[in-house]
Amino acid sequence: MLRENVFLKSLHTFHLPVYSKYLLDIQSEEALVEFLMDNVYSDLPLLVLGGGSNMLFTKDFEGIILRNKVEGVEVLRETEETVLVEVGGGENWHEFVLYCIDKGWGGLENLTLIPGSVGAAPIQNIGAYGVEQKACFRSLSAIHLKTGQKRTFTAKECQFGYRDSFFKRNGKGKYMICRVEYELSKIPQVNTSYGSIRDELANRKIDQPGIKEVSDVVADIRRSKLPDPDEIGNSGSFFKNPVIPQALFEEIKTQHPDIPSYPAGEGEVKLPAAWLIQTCGWKGERRGDAGVHKRQALVLVNYGDAKGKEIFQLAMDIQKSVEETFKIKLAPEVNIF
Repeated sequence: MLRENVFLKSLHTFHLPVYSKYLLDIQSEEALVEFLMDNVYSDLPLLVLGGGSNMLFTKDFEGIILRNKVEGVEVLRETEETVLVEVGGGENWHEFVLYCIDKGWGGLENLTLIPGSVGAAPIQNIGAYGVEQKACFRSLSAIHLKTGQKRTFTAKECQFGYRDSFFKRNGKGKYMICRVEYELSKIPQVNTSYGSIRDELANRKIDQPGIKEVSDVVADIRRSKLPDPDEIGNSGSFFKNPVIPQALFEEIKTQHPDIPSYPAGEGEVKLPAAWLIQTCGWKGERRGDAGVHKRQALVLVNYGDAKGKEIFQLAMDIQKSVEETFKIKLAPEVNIF
């Protein structure tokens, strides 16, 4: 049922006081196609909403929000070593990861506790602690929001990059991702290469961790570093970690010899955006109820009654400050409306 004048505060993790002109829950591909073929609302803008964990609303949405509620998990193919699973785009990502761990299927455990829906995971190519979802991704099915045509996308067609995909560029706003297929391992090899995971496992005296132990450690690390959106409105990391030319890195290093960095391919270096923001003095900054989290400079927060425009302005001021100091323009990781 199409709902009118819907208050969105509880439907996105920044918890901003904005409204959508209309909202419709989509529970199947067939229901979506039927709606799209009805020309009554064809002149209104459409916006797909999953868990709302990667959005900053700066104003009311004067169109129709399509809330992805396509659910279900189904095993499509299974061997002694692997399992191919199809999962609905409206499923909660963290709950899906826990489901896989409970089944003994490995590959996604490092992505524990990432907020949002399964349908949003390929869009963002979510990643954490040395793993990206593309490592287990096999394909997805999506519906074009103008034509109602269903299309299957392979990993190559998704054009995955660092926190990036086809759906953030040429395909942005054009599709609803209804189902995603992941191939998982029944004989998992855990990835503990990320320093904080390795250190915490050592602290717990776990020398042969399984996927459950890795998941538990990742969850605890995330909880210690990142604010709970149910307690303080936020969208996780607001900016991407920038990848810069080696020459610029060397120039920055002359002034900041302690700058942390990571290899990012030939002639390029990845820098932690949190370090850049903190070095510019923004960590813990607060303007009314809009602020930068006191423990994690990469997270912008709504302490209660902030407006989207206030958080957006804070983000732009941070962006300008980092560019003036380091000659690096930070790119937002969140979608801004």
